[in-house]
Parts: sequence; structure tokens; C-alpha cells
Amino acid sequence: MKKTIGLALIILISLTLAACGRPSEQPASTQEEGGEETYTIRIAYLVPEEHSAHIQSLKFKEKLEKESDGRLTVELYPNGQLYGSDREAIEAVQLGNLEMTIPAVAPLASFNEKFLVFDLPFLFNDYESAYSALDGELGQELLDSLEQNDLKGLAFGENGFRHVSNNEGPIESPEDMAGLKLRTLENPLHTDTFKAFGANASPFAFGELYTALQQGTYDAMECPISLYYTNKFYEVQDYLTLTGHVYAAAILLANNDFYNGLPEDLQGLVMEASEEFRDEQRELAQQQDVEFLEQLKSEGMQVNDLTAEQRDEFRQAAQSVYEKYESQIGKDLIDRALAAND
Repeated sequence: MKKTIGLALIILISLTLAACGRPSEQPASTQEEGGEETYTIRIAYLVPEEHSAHIQSLKFKEKLEKESDGRLTVELYPNGQLYGSDREAIEAVQLGNLEMTIPAVAPLASFNEKFLVFDLPFLFNDYESAYSALDGELGQELLDSLEQNDLKGLAFGENGFRHVSNNEGPIESPEDMAGLKLRTLENPLHTDTFKAFGANASPFAFGELYTALQQGTYDAMECPISLYYTNKFYEVQDYLTLTGHVYAAAILLANNDFYNGLPEDLQGLVMEASEEFRDEQRELAQQQDVEFLEQLKSEGMQVNDLTAEQRDEFRQAAQSVYEKYESQIGKDLIDRALAAND
């Protein structure tokens, strides 16, 4: 009798824990009493509530729910509530355990290596060049290629240009990065770039990065200005160098089967809302970069920019990365991306 009660308790506890965990795969649609089908879109992402991507996601949700007359319901899960890394969230969308995510583009290269092209260091000179590539034929071609990965690429958002921080001192040349324990994105090209600069670079989950910096597991990192501020990295990093070594796009990703299973009018509405997200989130992200940089300075971070000559020194050091990845990415793809600077 005791064994039977004990077994029942174990099963009950297991079921309770499972109910409190991540969302399991569930039907994407339900039938209303009147016969009209409704759909739930769960969107999980790493950035916190202050970030432009979350602020714009609220508008995305409002538009879809209002203009679909309630046929679409959107649930938002910011701040890594469901998944601690972009890679995990992408996998969940790919497997159909989640309808959408808004990850950085870099981890996507593990699923589709064509996206490595956007991670090449110093690929784009400015925002306009990046937008020209992402929103033009090249970007659309890559979005379309995601269907073979069971993903639907809707539009490119923005994380902005990435910069380097550390706890040792200002970085003015690749030599200043020698030996730094530096966290990179979960992307081999990013890791190889910082190894080319002399850093002891390795990937690490973003959701655990603050603690790793606090404990000294890493003493340097790199990310856009918005994430330095919204994730309070200024509390565990002293020096920020505006390297602008790579333009970091975000991407609105949906499960391809879920998207194709929507009625045609709702597919059009999701695409329209995604394009509005893209344009408005980029604008807000750039505004936030200006505001957040001033906040980082007021919080005590020592900020330095690179001169044109110093930036060229980093470009030269990064040439080995272009040579290593040219055959994998394809010279034509690289040339087409670089042509956006013209």
C-alpha cells in the first residue's frame, strides 16, 4: 500500500513539474462555436521588456489580434522566459513546439550556413548599406531558403552594430585583445573573428552571460549598445569600445508549416505586420542606441571610439576570416553583400 501511494505521489509531482515547464507541442488552431477557426501565435525571445524588439512586439500583437477580428491570439514571452538561448528558441520553432521567435541572425547560421555571410566582420559600412542588402534580392533569397529548414523567414529586424567591452582597459588595437576571455555568439565565424584578434574566444548562452562575467568566467564580451543597457552589463563590464565590427540583424521567424496552415488572408496580415515591425523597430532601435549610450556613460562605463586608422587595423586582422569562410559561404554571396556598400 505504501509503495502504491509513493508511486502515485511521484507521478503527481512529475506531472506538476511538466505543467510548469516550457510549452509542449499543441494544436495551433481551435474551432470556435460559430465554426470560425482561431490561431494562437506564441513568440519567445531573449530581449527584455525595455528593448525595441519587445516594444514593437506589443504593437505586432495588437495589430494581429485587432485586424484579424480575434482569429489570431498572440502570446509574448520576452526576457528568455521559455528558452535561454536563441538556438534553443529556433529549434523549438523548427520542431513546431513554438510558433515564432525573434532571434539574432548569427545563431541561425547553425541551421542554414548561407546566413554566415552577414556575420563577416566589417561587411557593412553603415545602416543604409545593411538595409540595402537585407531588404533587397539577397536578403529575400536567404529568407526564402529557410523553408528547407522548416522555418518561415518573415522580415529582418535590428540589434544594431556590435561593440566590445571588457574589464582590463580601453581597446584600441587587436593587440589589446590578446588573451582576453571573450564570450561570442553561438556561431563559429564570430568565434574565429575574435581569435584572429588574439582573444581567447568561445561561445556561451546569452541568458547566463551576466553571471559568467560577474564570476570571472569571462572578462570580455561583445553585443549591441541596446543589450549592454537593457541587460545591465555595465554592472559587470568597465570599458566599452565602439568597434562596430559587425552589423547584427534580428529576424522574425515562424514555423513554416504553421504559417502555411494559416488562411491566405491571415498569412498576408502576418507578413504586413512583420514588415511594419521591421521598419518601426529599426527606427526605435537607433533612437535607443543614442539614449542608451549616454546612460551607459552615466552608469560609469568608460567609452572610447576607434579612429579610421584603428578600425582599418582590425579590418586587416580579420582578412583571414574572409579567406577561411569564402569556400563555405561562396565568393558570389560575399561579393553581393559587399556591393551593398556602393
